[in-house]
Amino acid sequence: MKRKHGIDRAYCRNTGQGGSKRIPKKNIKPFCGKPIISYSIEAALASGLFDKVIVSTDSEDIASVAAGCGAEVPFVRPARLSDDYTGTNEVTKHAIQWYNTRGTEISYACCIYATAPFLQPVYLKEGYEKLVKFDKSFAFSVTSFAFPIQRAVRITEDGWVDAIHPENNMTRSQDLEEAYHDAGQFYWGSAQSFLNDVTTFSPASVPIILPRYHVQDIDTEEDWERAELMFLTWQKMQGRSG
Repeated sequence: MKRKHGIDRAYCRNTGQGGSKRIPKKNIKPFCGKPIISYSIEAALASGLFDKVIVSTDSEDIASVAAGCGAEVPFVRPARLSDDYTGTNEVTKHAIQWYNTRGTEISYACCIYATAPFLQPVYLKEGYEKLVKFDKSFAFSVTSFAFPIQRAVRITEDGWVDAIHPENNMTRSQDLEEAYHDAGQFYWGSAQSFLNDVTTFSPASVPIILPRYHVQDIDTEEDWERAELMFLTWQKMQGRSG
């Protein structure tokens, strides 16, 4: 019986283009010389944690690139799960059910985003170990906000500034609680937690805290350029330390 399966999720649309409307063919666009999805696949394979590393997609182009990077593409993701509104859990649940109905029982699954070039195997291992050790439903990557969210401001309809939490205007930033956000890299979980739609952002989950320099949301061309600069700088730093 297979005990652990890695699910590398390539987030696709109904069009089969496999990517953001703001970044064409985002999931297979070259990032520092390689298709961006390759980094997620390579990290999953390098971790040694998984019986299978698969890509869930409705795109022939993504399927071809993923297979060339060492992943399996055992099925075509249904159109009903390939629109702008389908969440991570629904895609992962579908993959688990696909295996279950074919006689392969899944104990744990890890959904890895296709656009996570900073993903490191060490954090995947930490996630799995803590998920099992603390008997939680999920373990997923988070990172801290660079600035206290309690001091956030909004721009009014008139174009002026207004504090979202004015009660914190006179509070020193070092006295405010540190806040974290989803790093958007991976989501470990027991198969039953995915199948039962357990809430991820709750005490049912354990956080895997990443340094901010390993996290960059990539939704726009500006994000992409920033991420490449961060990645190249990090590589240079790694070379110096090695």
